[in-house]
Amino acid sequence: MKLSLLVWSLTFSIFSYAQSERSIIYKIDSINSSAQQYLNDNKIVESFKIFNRSKKLADSIDDSYGKAVASYNLGKIYMKMHAFEDAERSFRIVLGQANKLNNNFLLAQSYLNLGQITEQTKSTSLAIVYLEKALSNISKCDVDSNNTYDESECYDISMNIRTKLSEYYLKVNDDKKAISNLLQVEKLLIRKRDPQSMYYKGYINYLYGIYYEKEGFYNSAIEKYNIAISYLMSGVKNDNLEINTIYSKIYKRLSNSYAMANKNGEAYKALLQYNNFTEKMLEEVKNNNEVITMSRLSIEDYKNRLSSAKSEELYQIQKANNMKTINLIIVFALILLVISILVLYRSYASNRRLTAYLANQNKELEVARKEAVKSSEMKSKFISNVTHELRTPLYGVVGITSLLLEKNNLNSKDNKLLSSLKFSGDYLLNLVNEVLQFSKVESEKLELKLTTINIRDLIKNNISSFSYRLQETNNLIKVSIDEDVPNYVKCDSVRLSQVLLNLIGNSIKFTESGIIYVRIKTLNLNNNKAHLRFEVEDNGLGIPKDKFEAIFENFSQLDRNMNINYQGTGLGLSISKRIVELFGSQIELESEEGEGAKFSFNVTLDIDNEKQISETNEQSSGKIVDFKKKFNILIAEDNKINQIVTKNLLKRQNYSCNVVENGEDAVEFVKNNYLDLILMDINMPKMDGIKATELIREFNPNIPIIALTAADIDYVRTNYNEIGFSGILTKPFDNIEFFQMIETKIKESRADEKNALKVS
Repeated sequence: MKLSLLVWSLTFSIFSYAQSERSIIYKIDSINSSAQQYLNDNKIVESFKIFNRSKKLADSIDDSYGKAVASYNLGKIYMKMHAFEDAERSFRIVLGQANKLNNNFLLAQSYLNLGQITEQTKSTSLAIVYLEKALSNISKCDVDSNNTYDESECYDISMNIRTKLSEYYLKVNDDKKAISNLLQVEKLLIRKRDPQSMYYKGYINYLYGIYYEKEGFYNSAIEKYNIAISYLMSGVKNDNLEINTIYSKIYKRLSNSYAMANKNGEAYKALLQYNNFTEKMLEEVKNNNEVITMSRLSIEDYKNRLSSAKSEELYQIQKANNMKTINLIIVFALILLVISILVLYRSYASNRRLTAYLANQNKELEVARKEAVKSSEMKSKFISNVTHELRTPLYGVVGITSLLLEKNNLNSKDNKLLSSLKFSGDYLLNLVNEVLQFSKVESEKLELKLTTINIRDLIKNNISSFSYRLQETNNLIKVSIDEDVPNYVKCDSVRLSQVLLNLIGNSIKFTESGIIYVRIKTLNLNNNKAHLRFEVEDNGLGIPKDKFEAIFENFSQLDRNMNINYQGTGLGLSISKRIVELFGSQIELESEEGEGAKFSFNVTLDIDNEKQISETNEQSSGKIVDFKKKFNILIAEDNKINQIVTKNLLKRQNYSCNVVENGEDAVEFVKNNYLDLILMDINMPKMDGIKATELIREFNPNIPIIALTAADIDYVRTNYNEIGFSGILTKPFDNIEFFQMIETKIKESRADEKNALKVS
């Protein structure tokens, strides 16, 4: 009986102890979960206290797993606070406990974190050793005796390890092992289907970009960096230090690769993005350091209070024993105090250095921003000045050549030489205009200005400008316009002509002894709208499929044959694409290499029904409107050659004209003479054309004043009505457009005078 009672008592005691130990383990798990939630919410101090409590409980029952989890998370907290020595100590505790448990997952995690710490504090080579150990352990996950994780966690830690290994191997120039690990990460990503995979896809493309950049394959590097940005943008929120740091690194390397690939515009844009994300990163660093500093102080305070509590307990116990112990406790407390002061001072000094560094970085970024703005302003001013200086003599060259070509007594040789000269002048003018249009496209200042045009005359005039090039290349242009295409539509004739000239010129450039077809087809018509399709087709060399997108890029040219000189800036198709987009359409391309190419686009234009009806009535009545009566025109122009060209143009059309050389003389002449119209240059000595126009408007508000300028002055183009100009033309101008504007403005002025008389 006594024996059975003893056995029962022992069994009950053992069972009670087991139950008590199990409840403590459950409590440890609960505490660890609570602490993990605090850590996820960035409540570092609360998390630190709870994990310490969990570790103490685990120590009390020698719970290796609970002690390992608590130590691991304490290590993560120390890493977050950059207390790398404490972090390393915590992870080594985890290694000891994980080895007892034969837990390869915990071993892999600890070696991974030790590798990251070592890379920052010691050397990349030693960090690689730790990461290889981590990789070895994670590969044994499926044979763990203490399996407390799922398969997806294995994939996550494996991808993280291999990604870091790839990065570190690139740093030590072991590219072969870096690429090998990247390929393994890609295999793992095939099995992963969560948003986090976008981060890894972005990061491995970033590492591929580094590899290509090191090898000098800058275009491949650019492609990989852009893919990395795309993945990160689509899968990761841009709201934390780690992501902003990655963006900053990518854009810095992307800018360098663009620069090395001679793509300076893209390099500059990437540099701006680098500056943007660097500012965000520095702001995050600043905020993060404030949190870390406060957390450090709080944790140190907690440690001190904990130590003080322990010291007080020892003090009370040993007080009864002897005074020596009391002295030792006092000395120990003083040492702790000195250590705390040193830690605080070190933290303070570190924060001061970081603050100074951030202030210096901000100054450098501000200087870079000012330099970029200054460079942009200088570029715009340079282009404006250069175009003015080029257009002024070009006006003389093109104008005088056109006048000479109109003579009937030129022999065939002289006529051919003058045609060559005019072609060269037109080519140079087109080059200047393309550079200027590119500048406007880049600054998004290109706008459409709608006027009524005769679309058949526009096509005829555009094609006539290629007469010399057609003879030179032995090509023929065939025009086809549907009969129901309306004569008069409202359109920006300059921009539409520019697109057609670029497309036709491009076809002539790549066609020898062939035919270029220019077609206008009617897609749909109603009372007010004409939906038209423009096509330019040739039977020349054609364009390879893989070059379809490239030919529309800035400065792009096809390198077909080194023995043929395909002249041009490489801007024509790029500018045409942007202009067609302003019309609300897209350029379509159909081509087979060796079988020619067809460019086409659809536009919707307003029909000028009043002009259509007016022309029909005039034709049916036999009435002919003659705008070439002898009107009096004043030319205000300081350049002698330009005076000669403009004066001869007007005289050939039966206009009477006088010439003055500055704005002051123009104002006086208008006061003392009757005029039908004034052609006013902008840049003149004594008084410029803008000031002269403003003074004339004070006493004569009705006379038409057309601004003639070789400079691309945005203020004049935008505000010419407010200044007092009736219209504006850029030299060298198209003669048809020139006389059309003169006749239109005089006609409008006469109509206004008649209406004023009727009212009076």
